[in-house]
Amino acid sequence: MTTSVDTAAGIADLYDAHHGWLKSWLHGRLQHAPDAADIAHDVFVRLIVKPAPRGLKTVAEARSYLRTVANGLCINLWHRREIEQAWLETLTHQPAEFSPSAEHQAIILEALHEVGMMLLELPTNAAKAFLLAEACQMTQKEVAHELGVSTRMVRKYLAQAMLQCMLLEARHTASHLSVSEFPHES
Repeated sequence: MTTSVDTAAGIADLYDAHHGWLKSWLHGRLQHAPDAADIAHDVFVRLIVKPAPRGLKTVAEARSYLRTVANGLCINLWHRREIEQAWLETLTHQPAEFSPSAEHQAIILEALHEVGMMLLELPTNAAKAFLLAEACQMTQKEVAHELGVSTRMVRKYLAQAMLQCMLLEARHTASHLSVSEFPHES
């Protein structure tokens, strides 16, 4: 049963053979049918965008690969929900007159998700150093002591995090530019 996942037909075959199983497996894991359906769908969308690294020769290989991708998407879902819950708790402690509009809340929540994903992509110590320095306002020396590393290493971690912040900002800016904002050549 070799399934090529680098063609539309191969992905369709994989979908037909494993979508029901994957959705059922996810439902058992998440205990929420709509989330299971969404993630099962997203696994196959991800395969369309970025095919599996090799042909999947057996049912066990195909299911193992699909389960690995689905696990990553589950972790993203849980992380997103943790951020949303923390944001909602923050809002409950704020006087109503200072609460942002629903639109502003959505923008802030999306920014928090993007920063959260960026932090997950960083090495653990770089993410910790960034959070300690920025969120906790600790000095580099305090961060170094907390992490058990040198201040030079903290500077390296912070540089990694700041680079990722700049890349995130650049992607955000680029995605909001419209074609009409670029000068036209005559």
